[in-house]
Amino acid sequence: MKKIQQTLVIIKPDGLIKSLTGNILTALSETKLKIVGAKILKVPKKLAELHYGELKYKKPEVFPSAIKYLMGGFHTNRVLALVYQGLNAVNSIRKICGPTNPEEADPTTIRGRYGRINSKTGVFENVIHTSESVETAENEIKLWFLPEELCERIFKTKKIIKTSEKFIWV
Repeated sequence: MKKIQQTLVIIKPDGLIKSLTGNILTALSETKLKIVGAKILKVPKKLAELHYGELKYKKPEVFPSAIKYLMGGFHTNRVLALVYQGLNAVNSIRKICGPTNPEEADPTTIRGRYGRINSKTGVFENVIHTSESVETAENEIKLWFLPEELCERIFKTKKIIKTSEKFIWV
């Protein structure tokens, strides 16, 4: 059964430094999904470590280079994080992006077209991250976005009142 889903997409530093953002967004538009959140950010180490938390245990040998890659240690220090929403969002996005390993990706997919394995670092520079499942999508979206940064309430929220400091325009 087709169901409305949300998924996280990150255009990684190599995608930004190679000016592939427009090409990638055009390819993703083929899914007919709706963007409900978007932001460019410099990835702090804590966020990178939380994002790749499972990798620390599943593939500890690549964890440090994955963190460095996401934080921009090989390219620029920015990423574009997006939340897409629509029917079967997770699988629709994953199909257009292709497998994580760019050498295994069909050349018509985003990773097949633009990804590479860096011969100097051994890092999969696959230009894009996509959530693997509905469950990981929810966890990742909550990690990368606050509820007020999205155009729609996609998960349960609660309102809290707190005092905080923030920068404002002068």
